[in-house]
Amino acid sequence: MTVPSDVSEPRGVERIRGQIWRNGDPVDGFDLGEISHCLEDPEKLIWADLECPTHETLSRLADELELDPFAIEDTVAAAERVKTVTYTGHTFVMVYAVSLHNGDAQSEDRDDDDDGSAATDFRASANGRARMFDLHRISVFVKRNALITVRPTPALDIDEVMRRWSDSGAMQYGIGALVHGLLDVVVDGHFDAVQRLDDEIEDLEALLFDERIPGRELQRRTYDLRKDLVVLRRVVLPMREVIAGIQRRRFDNHAPPELDPHFSDLYDHALRASEWTESLRDMITTVFETNLTLADARLNTVMKKLTAWAAIIAVPTAITGFYGQNVPFPGFERLLGFITSTTLIVVVVVGLYLSFRKRDWL
Repeated sequence: MTVPSDVSEPRGVERIRGQIWRNGDPVDGFDLGEISHCLEDPEKLIWADLECPTHETLSRLADELELDPFAIEDTVAAAERVKTVTYTGHTFVMVYAVSLHNGDAQSEDRDDDDDGSAATDFRASANGRARMFDLHRISVFVKRNALITVRPTPALDIDEVMRRWSDSGAMQYGIGALVHGLLDVVVDGHFDAVQRLDDEIEDLEALLFDERIPGRELQRRTYDLRKDLVVLRRVVLPMREVIAGIQRRRFDNHAPPELDPHFSDLYDHALRASEWTESLRDMITTVFETNLTLADARLNTVMKKLTAWAAIIAVPTAITGFYGQNVPFPGFERLLGFITSTTLIVVVVVGLYLSFRKRDWL
């Protein structure tokens, strides 16, 4: 399952930060150049974060920590799927964080006569809608007592991850606490995105029977939401396998059991998010099919109306045509009469055209 090419590309300047814990308590003195020496101390727990790193920095870190070349290649690749791979000496995890856009942004082309109604808000969002969220790749290298995160963009709030670690009070249980805190923030972001999509689809369902919403705009909005859902599912669904794989390796390595409930809760959270996306896929499909059904029903109604008017007009036309009734009218056999009748025909035809166009019959 490959991630779409619209994932945020690397940008910004290189920034390196980190933290060291000893027996669960934070200590000062982090230096990326000394990380290999810190790894030799089993009482230390190290986290290093590389934001927008250069290839030289990654190569130097890979040589110092003996990271697998294939993992480094996946880190710098344009698009990689969500996965977890075990190499000699470390585990590599690839996940994608989700950052939501501001839901209050609207099109700059909003009409001056907008009345603030739901239909007006929908038209504004449909005309100027951008992607609901952005994806941000996080490459994670997990060693016995070190966690290295590599982020090609500064968009992810890494401070939230650090707060999660601080609030957990589980740093004394080793590297599993760091992995859990990071993945917990990522899964929470997925859950928020799924919640936003659910709200958008529910709003769309409420507008299905609103006659003020043009059918084309409704179809476009449905397509946009369906596209967003497809992108989100590609990063949400594999998280179950990632977390389950980490749990299995923790069991095989006889990791401290104190974190098992935390990982079980994390897996349950990821499972709920993935199942929710399945439900949303059914919902958006139902909306799409219902919209098509309503469009067919409206078309049938239009055809009935046009057929009825055609029948009404056909009866007097047939009778007068059969008897050849051409009664004199004001201006008969005069130029003014011809101009008057021609003008009347043009005005009526244009009026009917505008009326049909307003009702979306043409």
